[in-house]
Amino acid sequence: MACGAALAALTVPAAQAGPLGRGSPHWAPKDPGTPQVRFRGLAAVDRHTAWLAGTGGTVLRTTDGGTSWRNVSPPGAADLQFRDVEAFDARRAVVLAIGEGEASRVYRTADGGATWTESFRNTDPKAFYDCLAFFDRRHGLAMSDPVDGRFRILSTSDGGRSWRVLPSAGMPPALDGEAGFAASGQCLVTSGPEDVWLATGGGAHARVLHSADRGLTWTAADTPVPAGDPAKGVFALAFRDRAHGLAVGGDYRPDQSSPQAAAVTADGGRTWTPSATPPPAYRSGAAWLPHSRTAALAVGPSGTDLTTDAGRTWRTIDTGSYDTVACTPDLSCWAAGEQGRVARLER
Repeated sequence: MACGAALAALTVPAAQAGPLGRGSPHWAPKDPGTPQVRFRGLAAVDRHTAWLAGTGGTVLRTTDGGTSWRNVSPPGAADLQFRDVEAFDARRAVVLAIGEGEASRVYRTADGGATWTESFRNTDPKAFYDCLAFFDRRHGLAMSDPVDGRFRILSTSDGGRSWRVLPSAGMPPALDGEAGFAASGQCLVTSGPEDVWLATGGGAHARVLHSADRGLTWTAADTPVPAGDPAKGVFALAFRDRAHGLAVGGDYRPDQSSPQAAAVTADGGRTWTPSATPPPAYRSGAAWLPHSRTAALAVGPSGTDLTTDAGRTWRTIDTGSYDTVACTPDLSCWAAGEQGRVARLER
């Protein structure tokens, strides 16, 4: 089914219009002309401005709602895999390249991508960074898969200009085989000035780790999302405040089913409840709809799902392939994925 067709079939009754507005919302493609790139990094600033990060060291930016895109890729980065981007406005952004050893890097721009500064290069061959997240314009974290038995946390307090590895004493031990998934830039998310959550898979249990002090100390909670295999776990988190959150994931292998691939929390991640009707397949990204307490989107290679009851039940509204999704306070939502696919939710 065409990308817009299935979402166009979703008619929002006037009484439920809320953040989606009246009428039939649908994904409207915003083709950047880069079919060779897979975009797993997405930073939506507002309905006009968005940043994309993807394969081949690619970074794109739009400031006109996706009508046109500018290639602002850092020079010399063609061999890197950008999997996350965090943007503060149309000029300032931070991007994360993933991989073992020195392939994990952070770049920063303050002039819309005209110039970039490499502000971090990993020198530990045991580290593999997956995701970035910021609390505000100055304070942010990046997470690495476990090093010496514990997840590693990188911290900045100057907007990404400099980084330091936080002490590991406050991090609980990782499970055997446990890691994060660099699938959508949403394995590390924040809410408010100090709360941050980290999603895992690969171990005996799919867990969510929470810190209430910007990454210094953490607690771990099991989720009902299936794990026990390197391809299974929680791939993305979304919190609308410091208490209410969503977890989505499953098994990313296309020939494997993904039952119980979503869960919800109402206590800041201390406990997780399985969705009564989860998405029908693996999902890699999630986002709350703007200014909504009950509506959210989940995306993955086989479709987009909508919940209108805070994650308890989901229904598929589109069958297009997207890896990541983000919404903004001015009532816009963006999605991106393989073959250069980018779209904005429109009515």
